[in-house]
Formats: sequence, structure tokens, C-alpha cells
Amino acid sequence: MSTPNPYAAPKAPVAEAAPAQGNFIPSGRAVEPGRGWSWIAEGWELFKRQPAMWIAVVVLVAVILIVLALIPVIGSLALIVLAPVFTAGIVIGCREVDQGRELQIGHLFAGFRERFGTLVSVGLLYLAASVVIALVVGVVTGAGMWTLLGGGADPVAVGAAGLTVILAFLVMLALMLPVFMAIWFAAPLVAFHDQAAGEAMKHSFFACLKNVVPFLVYSAILLVAAILASIPLGLGWLVLGPVMACSLYASYRDIFFE
Repeated sequence: MSTPNPYAAPKAPVAEAAPAQGNFIPSGRAVEPGRGWSWIAEGWELFKRQPAMWIAVVVLVAVILIVLALIPVIGSLALIVLAPVFTAGIVIGCREVDQGRELQIGHLFAGFRERFGTLVSVGLLYLAASVVIALVVGVVTGAGMWTLLGGGADPVAVGAAGLTVILAFLVMLALMLPVFMAIWFAAPLVAFHDQAAGEAMKHSFFACLKNVVPFLVYSAILLVAAILASIPLGLGWLVLGPVMACSLYASYRDIFFE
């Protein structure tokens, strides 16, 4: 029997295998529509195990977001590029709690220690797609706004410009939806399964595509919860934020393991 090398570098938590939950399905599987609610319920269960620490993580994330938002241009770009890195850290923390271990503040930054380059690549692809979509929408909206400003009191011109702006907004939503689908599961697929950026985004997109109805249920419930959480000065987000993060992990675990 070989003895462990006492001088070997410790294995980072990110590099550990994903929990044994069955066979891993790289492109995901279709689940029942009711699972959209179950993801939130399972997220709540993970939150209840360490509520104080989860709230501390959410507050720290909020502080980071505010600091980045105060930095003109670069801060906003950094936020988009680093979003998958922080998401990876959060799902790693979820996995630790799910396996009966303790959540730590350091888990939020785990994506900076492992798979950082790949996670940043996901963020860069997300940024590139967002810029292209913003340019397309900007051209359409800009034309409509020029018509609106130059149309004076002409009701026909004003109405046409208004419809153009609405159309541009709908086009933006339609174009961004596939992007959101592509990045939804990208971070856990990179962090837990060492997939490349493009591969993870492709598998994430098809996994979401297979589960449109469960995600509609999930989104509808979260929309109501978000409204309720915002009423008491937004304090409800101290709970809803971590529950949403944990529900992302729950949906990954449900869809990618048979």
C-alpha cells in the first residue's frame, strides 16, 4: 500500500469530483414541469442549513457589485466577465453544504483559484454576445429615436417611432434569451466537470432548451417572490438571493444527473 506524500500540495475543493448522484449527462435531460418548484424548495433547504453565512455571502456580493458599478465602463465590463467566476464559487459553496460541510466566505472566490481562465472565457463570450446584441438593438432604437425627435408633432411619425422602440426591446429580449440559456449552467459545468467554455455553454443551452416548461414554472414563481422580497425595503432579498443561488445548484444537479 502506498503512503500519501506529506509534501504534496493539497487538492483544491473545486477539483473534487461532483457528488455521486447517478450518471452524469453532459447535455442534460428533460425533467417534469413541477421540478421548477422543486428547485426553489431544495434551494430553501440548502439555505436553512446555514442562513447567517448565506446572508453574509449575499451582502458581500452586493458590496462587490456596488464597488464595480462605481467604476466607469471598466467596472461594468469586469462585472460581466467575472460573473461566471463568482457563480462558480457560489455553486461550489452549495455543493459543500449539500455534502454536509460548512459554507465559508472563501467559497465565493473559489473560481479565482481553479478553472479561472475557462470561467473568464465564458464571461468574455457572454460579453461579446451582449455587445453584438446591444449594437443591433442600438441601431434599431437609434433610428426610432431620431424619427421621434425629428417628427415634431406628427402623430404618425411619433407612433411609428414608438413601435420601433418597442420592437427593439422585444428583439433584445429574444436575442438575449439564448445567451442566458447558454450561461445558466456554464459555471458549474466548468467548475465540476472541467468542460471548455464553448462546450459548457453549448451543453447549458441545450439543457435549458429541453426544460423550457420547468423553467417557465421556475421563473413565474421567482417573479412573484422577487416582488414580495422587494416590498420591505428590499430586505427580502437577503433570503431570496441565496435561495435563488442554491436553486441554480439544485437545477444543475437535477438536470445533469440521472
